Amino acid sequence: MRYTVILEKGRESGYVAICPILRGCVAQGKTKQEVLKNLKEAISDYIECLIEDSIPVPQEISKKILEVEILAH
Repeated sequence: MRYTVILEKGRESGYVAICPILRGCVAQGKTKQEVLKNLKEAISDYIECLIEDSIPVPQEISKKILEVEILAH
């Protein structure tokens, strides 16, 4: 399966990654490589739990990127 992930700089240090389609699926790490490894593991565990509970696994239909311009007053 393939999922979109969002990678952000942590507030104090390191990185945070989320998988938006899997609500609450978040990971942290000191490096980009570490956070992505941790998120991959979190996604795997998340999906495993859904399957065990007979809950459908969310599928991404498509991906769009929107650009928003913010005008300061």
